[in-house]
Amino acid sequence: MRKTTRKAWALAAGVMSISLLATACSGESSEGDDDAASGDSKVTLTVATFNNFGYTDELLAEYTEANPNVTVKQTRAAESADARTNLTTKLAAGGAGLADVEAIEVDWLPELLTSADAFEDLTDPSVEGRWEAWKQEAATSEDGRLIGYGTDIGPEGICYRADLFEAAGLPTDRAEVAELLGGEGATWDKYFEVGRTFTAASPEVAWFDSASATFQGMVNQIENPYEESDGTPMPLGDNSDIKALFDQVTAASADLSAGLTQWSPDWDAAFQSNGFATMLCPAWMTGPIEERAGGVTGWDVADVFPGGGGNWGGSYLTVPASGKNVEEAKKLAAWLTSPETQVKAFANAGTFPSQVEAWEAEDLKSATNEFFNDAPVGEIFANRAAAISVTQFKGPNYFQIHQTVTDALARVDVDKSEDAATGWQGAVSAFDSLGL
Repeated sequence: MRKTTRKAWALAAGVMSISLLATACSGESSEGDDDAASGDSKVTLTVATFNNFGYTDELLAEYTEANPNVTVKQTRAAESADARTNLTTKLAAGGAGLADVEAIEVDWLPELLTSADAFEDLTDPSVEGRWEAWKQEAATSEDGRLIGYGTDIGPEGICYRADLFEAAGLPTDRAEVAELLGGEGATWDKYFEVGRTFTAASPEVAWFDSASATFQGMVNQIENPYEESDGTPMPLGDNSDIKALFDQVTAASADLSAGLTQWSPDWDAAFQSNGFATMLCPAWMTGPIEERAGGVTGWDVADVFPGGGGNWGGSYLTVPASGKNVEEAKKLAAWLTSPETQVKAFANAGTFPSQVEAWEAEDLKSATNEFFNDAPVGEIFANRAAAISVTQFKGPNYFQIHQTVTDALARVDVDKSEDAATGWQGAVSAFDSLGL
């Protein structure tokens, strides 16, 4: 896989959207005495994740089998926004009630780095070289504290309904679909153009699920979407790159979007009702699709992405300093993010490993997904990862700035309460209100 160089993260204190305590208090996240698992006492470790990390009951039981004194319990939020709210609220209150191991998403990682002392330093010689530099640096504070172990990355392809393509008279074979969408020269204009061909033949079915989700894939290809490399926010009203993408996706969504909010009940239901024919598909999305589209045949994955390549998401496991069993929690976090375990997680949920060693594992390279028409997902997403050419800068204000734009897109695409011009002005006003 191609190696990339990541810019240094410039993080300025005092610019977070929430106030986090830099020092942690005693929490109530687990049973038993501090580090009880090192003796004969039983200990229960809690792991808080979101969406689907691939940590099945069977996988967690493997840890207990190797560590008989430890029982692992997982709580799973429906989406990352819920997990973020829970984590930041409890951190601000001193950390009481947090899980022993907390999963975090890369988009809100920069906020947490400004209060790195609230998390255990996970630096350890045993994990040196486990990740490419950019993945590890993203979770490293200015003073050198490593607050998160990388789980997955999100190389993006296109997931599509081959049966709906066939009904519209379009190719269905995944290689032919990749060529239809432009192959190595795929562009967003081409993706939308094919979408109009599809909807002309099947006007009752939308081309893609969500303007906001499609916009996310487009933004992922901009090196500095909202902030300069020193962390200085760019005035949204002057941000021509973001404005151009906003205009492009709202113009397309007018006749191509299903007008759904990802992770909403309506979005869930659309998988069972031919709601849309394609969607942007980071590797980890294959798990949620299968969960929602159970019993529906026709899903497949094309080895193609508009603009060449992009990375959407990628998460980390942290150990809050407020936990009662931090040393045992660190051991669990290290095991869950080992190459061997992450290859198993990929088989369970499609979460493409961020570990360098895992990319050479035969179980990964040869992996197929039965639900997606036996697509060679290991090969496809390895190709998509190699196509990523932008290492994106996300500073501590990324999440809240991005939210002003996606909220505006929802008003245009989902609520249909505003036209595109009004939506953009609303985003600019919301940005100005942030006082950045």
